[in-house]
Amino acid sequence: MTTEAVAISSFRVLGVRVDSVQIPDTIQIIESWIRDSGRSRYVAITGMHGVSEAQRDPGFKTALCAADLIVPDGMPLVWLGRMRGFRSLKRRVYGPELMETFCRQTGDKYRHFFYGGAPGVADMLAKVEHERYGIQIAGTYCPPFRRLTQDEEREVQSIIEAAAPDVLWIGLSTPKQETWMFEHRDKVAVPVMLGVGAAFDLNTGRLKQAPAWMRENGFEWFFRLIAEPGRLWRRYLLNGSGFVWNVFLEALGIKTFEIASNPHDR
Repeated sequence: MTTEAVAISSFRVLGVRVDSVQIPDTIQIIESWIRDSGRSRYVAITGMHGVSEAQRDPGFKTALCAADLIVPDGMPLVWLGRMRGFRSLKRRVYGPELMETFCRQTGDKYRHFFYGGAPGVADMLAKVEHERYGIQIAGTYCPPFRRLTQDEEREVQSIIEAAAPDVLWIGLSTPKQETWMFEHRDKVAVPVMLGVGAAFDLNTGRLKQAPAWMRENGFEWFFRLIAEPGRLWRRYLLNGSGFVWNVFLEALGIKTFEIASNPHDR
């Protein structure tokens, strides 16, 4: 795949494509898509959890692998990329940091729409980012914690279309946000959509972030597990163990994993 800004190479983990990019590359690509102003494109910011979910849910795997860019938000993917020769992968593409860096570097250049989060969080995030970096706010929307009705879907699409954002930030968590972007890629005329999950809560200060040394060395999972054991124990202890085991089997050639096709011409 090539873009106006960056030539992208990739590798696969359990059948899931991971693009070998860093935050500066990702920002260049996003800006090139906005300038191109063609079809809607979306960025999946995924880690061990996303790759693990893709093994259990073929529909989600299709949505994840259809992303125009899949960035490694998790040190296990960075480590695997380095082992396969992608030495340029120095750090993870951490969703909250990507949002902050993009807003800081581009300032009031683009119009932003924030979709997701608990009631009031999208508004809070928009206010915070505007005060920090002067970004233009196109709009916000906090959906209910259920599938929208057809009337609600039409209303949301109309709101987003009328707001005419350049960037649509989605905070629904994995796998909901990737599925939402996949389903709406031909329904909303937005140059770029990004699924950033917990960035809505982390960048507003509603959730405390792990110390930088933990985030950069693969220990963020432990910090989050201690903070939310009831919600995350299965993800990190059970799913995490399964991920490591499957990677081991794949590395030895004992097991192969189906590769989801990408509908876009890369």
